[in-house]
Amino acid sequence: MQLVAEEIDIGTRSPTVLLHVTDAEELGAHPLDRVEIRSDGRTHTGIVEVTEELVDPGGLGVTRNLGHITGSVGVTLAPKPDSVYYIKKKLDEIELERDELDTIVRDINADRLNDVELGAFVCGTYTNGLSLQETMHLTECMSDAGEIMAWDDSLIADKHSIGGVAGNRVTPIVVPIVAAAGIKIPKTSSRAVTSPAGTADTVEVLCDVDFTIDEIQDIVHETNGCMVWGGAVNLSPVDDKIIRAETPLSVDPPGQIIASVLSKKQSAGSTHVVIDIPYGEGSKVESLSAARELAEDFKRVGNHLGMTLECTITQGQQPIGRGIGPVLEARDVLQVLTGDGPEDLRLKSLRLADILLEICDVDERAGDLLDSGRALEKFREIIEVQGGDSSVEPDDLVPGRRTETVSAGRSGIVTHVNNRLISELARRAGAPKDKRAGLYLHQAVGDEVVEGDDLFTIHAEKVDKLQDATSLERRVEAVRVRSRDEALVERI
Repeated sequence: MQLVAEEIDIGTRSPTVLLHVTDAEELGAHPLDRVEIRSDGRTHTGIVEVTEELVDPGGLGVTRNLGHITGSVGVTLAPKPDSVYYIKKKLDEIELERDELDTIVRDINADRLNDVELGAFVCGTYTNGLSLQETMHLTECMSDAGEIMAWDDSLIADKHSIGGVAGNRVTPIVVPIVAAAGIKIPKTSSRAVTSPAGTADTVEVLCDVDFTIDEIQDIVHETNGCMVWGGAVNLSPVDDKIIRAETPLSVDPPGQIIASVLSKKQSAGSTHVVIDIPYGEGSKVESLSAARELAEDFKRVGNHLGMTLECTITQGQQPIGRGIGPVLEARDVLQVLTGDGPEDLRLKSLRLADILLEICDVDERAGDLLDSGRALEKFREIIEVQGGDSSVEPDDLVPGRRTETVSAGRSGIVTHVNNRLISELARRAGAPKDKRAGLYLHQAVGDEVVEGDDLFTIHAEKVDKLQDATSLERRVEAVRVRSRDEALVERI
């Protein structure tokens, strides 16, 4: 069938084509089928959507990633990719071979799978799990699908937290500590997907985070470290697409977590890695036994890839630090580096840094590097090289001035701070898009309060977002206060 192609913006990431319903019927195409488009001697694949209004009969609407296709083109129905049949095998609880996983990864990378098929792959790995062998193969295939950072050094350090804990902004503290000890640590981090801030969102308060691979390597050669956004470089790009499919379903299968993290580390050229696995109520991993099992699998896959890898299992039942949201978390980080700040954030950062220094055979202690000011000096050096203001102080980081403070409605003990609800309140207030929006915690688990004491303050830049956050706050119990007797019963 000959059609006339024209670009149309319908806000989709996948290579989508719009067919008028009459042309779709003649072609025998249904929504989410594929068509092959022949133009200028080349063949492209598009995923079908059918419409009666957005294109006329004889027309072919193409989305931006196919926007180079214009004019008269030949369109035929395309067969399903082989990966669709392999995905069905996974749904049928059949273990996949390396070449089958490689085919799936390549098709995801090339956008040859539609959203339903990608969602089916995610559901298959969630419902039926990934064997250790499948996890190893998937990690290698995901890494192979993107670029690889090459380093002259035989030792490249890295750390990663599997997430799920509000705050927990240890990376901008660990990186300058390790870099100050003379170890290269090129840290690529994510932006927030469902949280109020990713590491990249927080660091972006202080400096640029968007760099090419060549620029990242220049920064690291100059300073020993960097804190940049991983999405700006093509390191394990399939991981980002899988995460987008997982997010609406709120699933994060253990095997996929391992493949996601370690494919990025392998692509970054990391040789010595510390993985932080928080566990507890409201975390991604709820039990200590599950955390230990995940840690063992991380180490097995890491060893298979030739990495020196250690896992830390940490308490994750409440936020780490006091600030939730980009500016508030950046202020916590600077306070710790300048000798103050939340004690839980300081201690966790030092512990992770010490383990990383230990596996790198460095004799210096993280506490000495922090207390001497060398970590702060290195932090400011990295910030300046990444285009930021190296003279910034904690008091310069001012959160949103539209606020609502929530007070204790009774006297007692704080028995729980709900990570999920705290994060949701901060997001409703505008974080991470509004950098100064978020939430500040005045109390932590175990603190004694009297009626009327401040529990937390919501910060926003816009009135309507503050109202949205406070409306939710009145319907939920983000910070739980119980009497001493009730608290004892809860602990039992």
